[in-house]
Amino acid sequence: MSISKVRKFRLALFWRLFANYFIVILVPVIVASMLAHFLVVRTIEKDAEKLNDVIISHFSDQTDTALNALKVQMINMLSSSNVSSLLRMANESRDNPQRTEHVYSLREQLTKLQADQLVSKAFMVLAERDLVIDVDIYTDKRYFFEKYYPQPADGSAAYLANFNGKKMMDFVDRDPYGLSAVMSYPFNTEKPEVYLVVVFNQAKLGELISIPEQWVTGTAIASSTGRILNQYGLNEKEIGAVLEHTRSNSAGSEFLVTDEAALSLVKSRFDDSWYYVTIADLRTLMKPAHITRMISWAFLVFFVVVGSFVSYYLSRRVYRPIKEITEENKELSQRVSGMFPVVQEQFIAKIIHGEFRDELSIEYYAREIHFAYQKHAQRTVLCVAFHYNAAEYEQLSETTKSFMLVELRERLFKSTPSVIWLCQTKPDVLACVVQHDPFLHFGAEEAANIVSVVLESYSRYFKSTVGIGKTVNAMEELHESYSQALAVLQNRGLDADVEICRSPTVWEKTQWESFLSVQDVSRIMNQYKTREYDLLLQFVLHMLEEGSRKRAPAIQVKYWCTDVLNTWIRAIESEQHDFNVPFFSSLFERLNRCMTWEELRSCFQDIHAALFRTEEPDGRAQQFSDILAYIHEHYNEELSIEYFAGLMNMSNGHFSRTFKEEVGEKYVEYIAKYRLKMAKQYLLETDLRIDDIAERIGYWGRNSFIRTFRKYEGITPAQYRSIHQ
Repeated sequence: MSISKVRKFRLALFWRLFANYFIVILVPVIVASMLAHFLVVRTIEKDAEKLNDVIISHFSDQTDTALNALKVQMINMLSSSNVSSLLRMANESRDNPQRTEHVYSLREQLTKLQADQLVSKAFMVLAERDLVIDVDIYTDKRYFFEKYYPQPADGSAAYLANFNGKKMMDFVDRDPYGLSAVMSYPFNTEKPEVYLVVVFNQAKLGELISIPEQWVTGTAIASSTGRILNQYGLNEKEIGAVLEHTRSNSAGSEFLVTDEAALSLVKSRFDDSWYYVTIADLRTLMKPAHITRMISWAFLVFFVVVGSFVSYYLSRRVYRPIKEITEENKELSQRVSGMFPVVQEQFIAKIIHGEFRDELSIEYYAREIHFAYQKHAQRTVLCVAFHYNAAEYEQLSETTKSFMLVELRERLFKSTPSVIWLCQTKPDVLACVVQHDPFLHFGAEEAANIVSVVLESYSRYFKSTVGIGKTVNAMEELHESYSQALAVLQNRGLDADVEICRSPTVWEKTQWESFLSVQDVSRIMNQYKTREYDLLLQFVLHMLEEGSRKRAPAIQVKYWCTDVLNTWIRAIESEQHDFNVPFFSSLFERLNRCMTWEELRSCFQDIHAALFRTEEPDGRAQQFSDILAYIHEHYNEELSIEYFAGLMNMSNGHFSRTFKEEVGEKYVEYIAKYRLKMAKQYLLETDLRIDDIAERIGYWGRNSFIRTFRKYEGITPAQYRSIHQ
């Protein structure tokens, strides 16, 4: 054997032995050492995380329980009958005993709510009334927020803006008095009437979230928007770390380990946007882990590689059942495709509203919903505004109305020779996107004429106005055409059943003033003072005739008519000092519904007869006689002064004064005395309980009935029954 062959053999044997050694010895040793290190590190981290989870779970549960209990108290208070009763009587005089009773009951409830250890102050704000109820006082908003709950000069408007919209214990941390919570009532409405505000006791809240452990350096409650609602023991650097992680955290609970500290985030069950945060000192907690950190990362890479292969293998195995499910769901996909017309209409509506303003996004979404269109084509948006005839349209059933709209759409599709897209952009506006056809010489004017012909067959139910927008060359510009079409609708007149509006400058061409001149207002005031009521109506009818002759736009005529009606009401109020809001509002609503010159004339004739009529004494006496008869028959029901004042076209104050002049007693006292008269009969002739008698004669509760009985009789109902039986 030559020397070269021997060397090769030895070298091969060496490498074989080394390979066997490496496979049999070194690989198990390396794996064992890495596994041991991993177990040590993970054991330390798991123990620390487990201990932290136990502590913070107890801390979060305790805080959630306290906040939920406070939330329940607030809901119970707003759900009580005192709140709804006060809202019904909020416009009553402060001397009204029932109103005063409800206010004091609410103050007692606020006192109980303020007794909670987390609450430093509680008060209630009425949104539509100038009233704030506190534990110590109930007064108007300006006085309360200046004297009892003052706000900084630059923050008062921002704080008062919190009392807007629906609130379900929304938290405000920009209050100079600390964190506060706001809850609205009624609960499920965007225009609530009452806001209940509680201001948290920051010291008590800090004690509640503190953790008495040496390794815990601080705790906090933070929101996902990057705000610290309350904290205990944190420095500025730790506060910055908390804010950074709460903003970036998208999961629920999280345990973060850094070089200096361990930060634990637990999502609150009370509020999904809250996190309970604890910061632990890692110098003693994670000291063994720092020694072998590099090896743990190597072991992690090993697991990543293995996991990649396993994931690849499992993905092949999992894909098979997914493929089978996809094939089985083809039938379902076909059914879903039947919804494409509805989705496509919504897509068109979004385009003309300007939500898609670039070509790529429109092309992408159109492809997703199988919406075919030509990229380069001239299009115009026509806006059809419906002005319903209440006398005819309201008599139709909802089913008939729906079928009528479907029929209208079908007729528009069939009557138009070019491509047309329809979508409902508003309850009373239908948008028609018309594609021009140069071969048929079909454009916006031709389409508007066809639409007007179709709409004429529905003139019995509604008057229609077609607004023509500008012509655009790209889909992403349709919102400009739609905006102009809406703008030209303002130029509609009061003559034709179907009208086409084109130019937005009609107002400038019409010699018609939108408002009364100073001389006209003065003349109306003088004619009212001299009781020349007929001249008031003659002036309006003359101006309407002139507006019809000049073909004035409807919006200008409506502005002028509204100004006339407002001037009439001001003239009446200058002498009577009564303001019947529901009655006057109904007049403005009727005026706004008028769609023709004839309707405006008839409307003003009726309004004139209602505002400027003179009641005969005998007729007024008969009216009050009928009201007394109604009270005697329905004394056990709610008899609001607003109801009778509306029947006689009077304000509440005017009706109350007239009632006293005609009957000899105040309205409230008369009802109270008549109810007590009936109560005495029940007390002496029946064995009914006091609660049942109170309900039968129209009182909300036993206490209110007893208090009224004692006020007029000097004794309680039970004493009256025992004395006279």
